[in-house]
Amino acid sequence: MSTEAAENYALSFTDLKVTFETAGPDVHAVKGLSLAVRPGEVVALVGESGSGKSVTSTAAMGLLPENAYITGEARVGNVNVVGLDQGKMRKMRATDIAMVFQEPMTALNPVLTIERQLTEALELHDVAYGKEATDRAIELLTLVGIPDPAKRIKQYPHQFSGGQRQRIVIAMAISCDPKVIIADEPTTALDVTVQAEILDLLRELKDRLNTGILLITHNMGVVADMADQVAVMFQGNLVETGDVQQVLLHPQHEYTQRLLSSVPRLSPVIIDENAPRSEPTVPAERELVLEAKDLVLEYNMRGKIFRAVENVSFDVAKGEVLGIVGESGSGKSTIAKAVLGLLPVAAGTLAVKGHNLPKLSTRQARAVRKDIGVIFQDPAASLNPRFPIGDCITEPMVVHKVGNKASRTKRALELLDAVKLPRNVINRYPHELSGGQRQRICIARALTMNPELLIADEPTSALDVSVQAVVLEMLQDLQRDFNFACLFVSHDLAVVDMLADSVVVMQNGKAVEQGRVDTVLHAPTHDYTRRLLAAAPVPDPIEQAVRRDAWRILNSTK
Repeated sequence: MSTEAAENYALSFTDLKVTFETAGPDVHAVKGLSLAVRPGEVVALVGESGSGKSVTSTAAMGLLPENAYITGEARVGNVNVVGLDQGKMRKMRATDIAMVFQEPMTALNPVLTIERQLTEALELHDVAYGKEATDRAIELLTLVGIPDPAKRIKQYPHQFSGGQRQRIVIAMAISCDPKVIIADEPTTALDVTVQAEILDLLRELKDRLNTGILLITHNMGVVADMADQVAVMFQGNLVETGDVQQVLLHPQHEYTQRLLSSVPRLSPVIIDENAPRSEPTVPAERELVLEAKDLVLEYNMRGKIFRAVENVSFDVAKGEVLGIVGESGSGKSTIAKAVLGLLPVAAGTLAVKGHNLPKLSTRQARAVRKDIGVIFQDPAASLNPRFPIGDCITEPMVVHKVGNKASRTKRALELLDAVKLPRNVINRYPHELSGGQRQRICIARALTMNPELLIADEPTSALDVSVQAVVLEMLQDLQRDFNFACLFVSHDLAVVDMLADSVVVMQNGKAVEQGRVDTVLHAPTHDYTRRLLAAAPVPDPIEQAVRRDAWRILNSTK
């Protein structure tokens, strides 16, 4: 790529190669990548973990570690940042190139006010000082849709919701009018409606500021929603590039085809008040495992009572999956916590196998909880890093004083077979496994005591699409083999559609709609359910454009 051509690009890579020197053999993370992003254009870089996406973006920011050996070019505008002096690179960050990170809570400093964090970049790059910087910061918060910005600018990150924090991170990224923004999984941690708002915001800002965006994601729905061009990476190589319709609707490379076939898809939604609602027959003989009647859950916040769940009723029988969906703060995970005994029941009934949890003594409740398995959202955080895998899996047996060392090891090996992992991982440690393998270990641990009830709280949201597909398929197989009841908490409606029999839609602590999945998710009657479904992106750019318009119409009438 000539220098003259590169000047027309906001960001461009030419034959970029990145190799990491390690104690073992060198790791070739990026193998000769050439890619360009024009001003006002969104280029999506997709691929699984370990494909080299984030290494490519980090090279453009000049943030690779010292053991990285880089050749080729990474140009921001017409400046090659490979080998650039650190002082010059520091001046370019924020003014020429900025980054929006995946997790807003770690991207923001928890001990500094939002004002301090926004004005810091402005002062550092001589854009504005003092009151002028504060005024510019308020203007930025207004631009990204934070209500009452003059007052809220004095607050700290923890006083904002996840979606608002991500908006603040975007405000910081655009504060010095950069030529290009690298958005690294900017919506992974957010629920579907907030995700739709953030994508709308990024699209609006890109058009207004004519900024180029390199969007790194493994969510094909987000790609269909946002991207003009798509580049697919696999094991450090660029295997396919093209415009969004060409790549998503007519993929050429086998890997792209496999990636797209792994994406769980929502069935078409019928929004017709007069459409006949099919109510599938439910087996008469249902063996109830979990039952909630008029359930009320409250948090005591420094003497103030906050009601998180109000008068919710549902039940799950053996061999069934109940999905609970809704936005962050709707009360989904609060219900899961109450079932696990991590939150007291304020009123109503919450019964496991006929035992009403609020009425049980500590000892009785412990005996009931023996029949409950749990899978958490983040596999890395839910496994003890100091325990070998065998000890992680058999920990529930130790807690409940079941079996001896030999029988526990035998059980661990059986479960490794069940979750399709090689038996030799029993002596490895969590950090030696991939994210998908760690989540399989969490599933094995949840099944150690042959539970009658499995609680899965966002078990696949941290995983790549192809790994997610394998884990979901495995959960279906395990449920068929073990016949447990499952409470599946998620904000991914396509996953719930694929896995669950029934669904409860939560909004602000109340169940606004519930019933069989094929009724609620395919012919919803409540406006909130319709908004949730319209906000869920699908990996088809033509269909997604229609859905985006439907979402905007539904949102304008709420």
